[in-house]
Amino acid sequence: MALQEFLQELDQLVTEAKSSFSDAADMDALEASRIEFLGAKNGRLKSTQKMMGGIDKPDKPEAGKTFNATKQAIEAAFEEASERLAGGGGGDIDPTFDASLPGSAFRIGRLHPITQTIEELKDIMGRLGFSVADGPEIEDIRHNFEALNIPNEHPARDPLDNFYLATAGLGDDVLPQWLMRSQTSTVQIRVMETTPPPVRIISLGRVYRPDTADATHYPMFHQMEGLWIDENVTMSDLKTVLRLFATSYLGGDVSIRFRPSFFPFTEPSVEADYYWNDQWIEFGGAGMVDPNVLKEVGYDPEEVTGFAFGLGVERLCMRRHGVTDIREFYKNDVRFLEQF
Repeated sequence: MALQEFLQELDQLVTEAKSSFSDAADMDALEASRIEFLGAKNGRLKSTQKMMGGIDKPDKPEAGKTFNATKQAIEAAFEEASERLAGGGGGDIDPTFDASLPGSAFRIGRLHPITQTIEELKDIMGRLGFSVADGPEIEDIRHNFEALNIPNEHPARDPLDNFYLATAGLGDDVLPQWLMRSQTSTVQIRVMETTPPPVRIISLGRVYRPDTADATHYPMFHQMEGLWIDENVTMSDLKTVLRLFATSYLGGDVSIRFRPSFFPFTEPSVEADYYWNDQWIEFGGAGMVDPNVLKEVGYDPEEVTGFAFGLGVERLCMRRHGVTDIREFYKNDVRFLEQF
């Protein structure tokens, strides 16, 4: 085969390959063109290479050099077409486009401030030796009231203070047997029913009460329930844990106080307040677990004692971030939420 004829064959191959790659409208079409021209077995470039066997020996160096240049030109045309399709969907690049300008920033989501607070509370209490337990938000009256030493006549069981589920079946006292839990104390009962002492747990989750929404109240909010059952647990241990927690989350300069109170499931009982905006604000109730509660779950109050506490997560978050209205957390206003 004459050298000139071989060189013409190479020129025609480059022209046709560039045209084919340029005409490809999508990646599938481009891949078909690549196989046609650059295929390892039956590609046209491979077939043209076989023609070099018929070139006169003195002309083979030039033929080989030109063949290599042709291969590089076809591969470069393929790469250019690949970049075109990958970056612009097959269209021509706008001549006014300035690739050096910064792109539009993506709006990256973030955790809700209450979720952030819950995760931090878990971390703090974990360092104090408490593990995390969870329970259902729809509860029966035994776990929500009876096992917590709350008698039938107690105002905490009033239908006006709870979200009873009317379709969940009626009990002998006419009131439904199921409700949206009004406290996370239900979890401590479920844990003690299945776990022998010692027990040291926290439970964080939503609770429901038909409160009128205002700056410090909301019909759905979050609580952190804490429970420590063991031998020789005292009120001193309770106060120490709550002070360590308060200083860890609210800062070493926080002022807290304990006021005598009453809860059916603890005796003695206290309420814990922190000082903010020139006033004392309640952030939870606590006390020593009542012996009747221990007996209800099969514990011997002569052998073990313990304390329990319940803290409002929203109020802690409000104090940390200077939020004065709890309703802001649930308005879904991105301008507010993106500050956290």
